[in-house]
Amino acid sequence: MTATQKPPIVLVHGTRFSAGQWSPQLAPLGEHFPVTAIDLPGHGTRSSQPWSLASATEIISGAVDSLGHGPAMIVGHSLGGYAALEFARRRPGQVRGLVLAGASAVTSGPWAAPYRLIAKIVPRLPQDRLAQWNDRLLRRLYPPEVVEATIRAGYAFHTLPAAWGEVLGRFDASTMSEVTAPVLILNGEKDLVFRSDEREFARAHGNCRIELIPRARHLTNFDDPAAFTDAVRRFALELPDPR
Repeated sequence: MTATQKPPIVLVHGTRFSAGQWSPQLAPLGEHFPVTAIDLPGHGTRSSQPWSLASATEIISGAVDSLGHGPAMIVGHSLGGYAALEFARRRPGQVRGLVLAGASAVTSGPWAAPYRLIAKIVPRLPQDRLAQWNDRLLRRLYPPEVVEATIRAGYAFHTLPAAWGEVLGRFDASTMSEVTAPVLILNGEKDLVFRSDEREFARAHGNCRIELIPRARHLTNFDDPAAFTDAVRRFALELPDPR
């Protein structure tokens, strides 16, 4: 595959994080592909922008266009995975491949109730205290080179009610049938909640495979950055040339 045939890659972060989440992946993927990481509305540098999936779709679309070289591979984690899924069904001409990480669970049913409750509670808590808790947790679990960019960028707790409010109840396996590009479902082996419907999601698509990263949890790209990057790289190199 020549340099012009390699797909550009757009990385879409998860709940409360920002483009900084992808600091472990940007440099190694950048050695092989044009790559960028975006901030979703209400997050990072777009903290003041109101959340909506429609806005998220426009931001991803702009990132694809900025990289050039035709349709891109979109890699989304958690909230970003559902935003990427929405983008893939709305803008199929801009999508060469789709990677869903921690985003293959139906977003309705009994399991969603605790998340709706959390979304109501979080904005009522002191934001600085929440940030301190998150900083301590990330630093306890991961080395500085993995999480410091995320910590420096801060957290989007204020956006959580709107983001989860729109995503919860919206996605199920049938959404996958609206995606035309090849799909990789890339989950942490121990992410039992967000991989709970991965088989149903894969069956609904037809050109989709599931890959698990051993011992990894929901923050798969933090738990094993090298394995996550390698899986994304391999899938990107397998994608057919759209021309």
